[in-house]
Amino acid sequence: MIPEINGRLRSHMIRVPEEIWQVHGIKIFGKLIRAIVFSTDIAIIKNINADAVIAVYPFTAQPVINQAIITAADIPVFIGVGGGVTGGQRAVNMAMQAEHQGARGVVLNVPTKNEVLKAVYAVVDIPIIVTVLSSDKDMIRERLESNVAILNVSAGDKTPQVVSEIKNSFPQAVIMATGGPTPESIKETIAAGADAITWTPPTTAQISKEMMKNYRYEYI
Repeated sequence: MIPEINGRLRSHMIRVPEEIWQVHGIKIFGKLIRAIVFSTDIAIIKNINADAVIAVYPFTAQPVINQAIITAADIPVFIGVGGGVTGGQRAVNMAMQAEHQGARGVVLNVPTKNEVLKAVYAVVDIPIIVTVLSSDKDMIRERLESNVAILNVSAGDKTPQVVSEIKNSFPQAVIMATGGPTPESIKETIAAGADAITWTPPTTAQISKEMMKNYRYEYI
């Protein structure tokens, strides 16, 4: 049993599903990372027991957004730097700036060209993470040969299958993968060979809605 200490006011913080702690994890700069929260919400990031943050957002990567997340987080942040709409030299520049801001890794999107990955590798000394949607052998081989350190598998309900197929073809590939919405889907993804699990928490709006229901019950 591991002793656990909580503050009086933080006892209702968000906790990742217990099943995630069954994964063996990835050591990055000496820190073991198993549970990775998928969020750009600073309030969520400050009140969750995850090991790290993957902060990818559906807008052009902007240094001010990245800096706000990295500054607020007290856990490692893997920050999105583009690769799709924000491609080419801009993605390379964003990756270099993200490292200077304190990011522990940079995340590039599915459409990122291998030449861009190689260019990013030439200017940063933090892990390069690229999102993949399939287990296509040629594509995975090219990603790994382009100095990608971690594959971020995000294939919906096919994620366990994709993880298993990648691990069968490339046993040394390091994989973080979406665990899905249920304890069963998390266990399945771990069993498929994922090294770390990403998890999407409830939104602040959802949590606030539940709190307001309790307040109404108690005070009205």
